[in-house]
Amino acid sequence: MTYVNEVTSKHAGLTAHIVKTEKFKTVSLVFKMLAPLSKELVTKRALFPHVLLRGTQRHPKTADLRAYLDELYGTSVSCDLSKKGEQHVITFRLEIPNEKYLKDQTPLLEKGLQLLAELVFSPALEGDAFQSQYVNQEKRTLKQRIQAVYDDKMRYSNLRLVQEMCKNEPYALHVNGEIDAVDAITAESLYEAYKTALKQDQLDLYVIGDVDHKQVQKGIETYFKTEDRPLRTIEKAAAGQKPEPKEVIDEEDVKQGKLNIGFRTNIIYTDPDYPALQVFNGLFGGFSHSKLFINVREKASLAYYAASRVESFKGLLMVMSGIEVKNYKQAVTIIEEQFQAMKNGEFSEEDIEQTKAVIKNQVLETIDTAYGLSEFLYQQAAVQVQIPVEDFLSNIERVTKEDIINAGKKIELDTTYFLTGTEGAS
Repeated sequence: MTYVNEVTSKHAGLTAHIVKTEKFKTVSLVFKMLAPLSKELVTKRALFPHVLLRGTQRHPKTADLRAYLDELYGTSVSCDLSKKGEQHVITFRLEIPNEKYLKDQTPLLEKGLQLLAELVFSPALEGDAFQSQYVNQEKRTLKQRIQAVYDDKMRYSNLRLVQEMCKNEPYALHVNGEIDAVDAITAESLYEAYKTALKQDQLDLYVIGDVDHKQVQKGIETYFKTEDRPLRTIEKAAAGQKPEPKEVIDEEDVKQGKLNIGFRTNIIYTDPDYPALQVFNGLFGGFSHSKLFINVREKASLAYYAASRVESFKGLLMVMSGIEVKNYKQAVTIIEEQFQAMKNGEFSEEDIEQTKAVIKNQVLETIDTAYGLSEFLYQQAAVQVQIPVEDFLSNIERVTKEDIINAGKKIELDTTYFLTGTEGAS
C-alpha cells in the first residue's frame, strides 16, 4: 500500500515536494529554511520570519496584507521555529482553499504561490533595511515569546535540562533565541541576517492537496527565484567520552516539582537501529501503557505526569515528570529501575506488539493532516534520506525484542534535573 505520493524536483536552490491527494479541501504550502544553529544568528533568525509576515513590497501595510488574505477566501499564513538536532528550521505555512471547490474560477493556487514567494523574497523595506516600526514591534513580541518559556515551568524545566546536558553544544540554544540579544538587533542587521539565510539555507517547499503537477511546477518556476547552493549534510556528532552522570537542582517558587532526566541514545534518525529506539521509547515512557506511566504515575502515585520522548536528530531521550518535592529521591529511583528493567528486557511480546500498533496509529494520524504530513516528510529532507511511510512502518514492524535490548544498551544516563520549590511553596 502506498500512503503518500511525493514527487520532488530541484529548482536552483529550492527543492519542491508535491503531494497530490484528494484528502483535503484546501491546498497547503509549507516553506522551510534550514541552517546550523549558532549563537550569533539564532535570535535574528527567530525574529525575521515574523517581520516578513507584516508586509510585502506589493502590500507594505499589515492591514492591506490582511485584507488581501481575506480576498483570497480567507487564506491563512503563519510561521514557526523548530530544531532538528543542531539545525535551526524556519517554517512558513500558507493554507488556501482549493479553487476546484469555488463557484468562480479564481486561480487561487497560483495566487497562493505568488503570495508565499512575496512574503519570503519581497519584504516591505525602508531603504536597505526592514521597516523599523515592524522590527521594533516584533522585537517586543519575541521577548514575550522567550519569557513565556520561563513562565511555563514544564517547558522551562525541559529547557534547563537541555542547557545543562548540552552545555557548549549548539543544541543548548532555544529556537526563539536569547532575550538578552534582542535589544541590539537593528532593522539593518536583521535584514543582513535574512539575506544571508536566503543565500545559504537549505530551502524546501511542500505543496499538498488536490493539485495539478504542471501548474505547481510552473508557479514555482515563475515566482520562486533562488540561487544554487551546495546541499547541507548533517553529520552525526562524534561519540564523545561516556557521560559522567550529573545532578542539577534549581530552586524556584513552584508548587509542583519538575523532574527531567536526559539520556544520550547514541542513535539518530538515519541509523539502522532507530526503529528499535522508537519501540524502546514507546515501551519505556512514550505511551499510556508504558512503564513510566503505569509504575511511576499509576502504581506508585509518585507523579502527576510521567513520560519520555526521543529527539531523533540529536540522539537524546528525555523523561519529563511532575512530582511532589518530597518524593524526589523516590521518583528518581523508580524511574531508574524502569530504565534498567527495559535494558534487561523485562517486557513481553504482547507489550511489543501493542507498542508497534500505537506507533503505527500515531504515524497514520500524523500524515492524516497536511501539516503533519509535511513534517513527516521533512524529517527525511532535513537529512537527505528517503524513507517512504510504508518502509518506515515495516521497519517498526520488523523490530525484535533483541533489537530493543541492543538499542537500550547504547543509551546512557547523562543529566538529572530537578526544579524544586523554595520554602513556603505549598
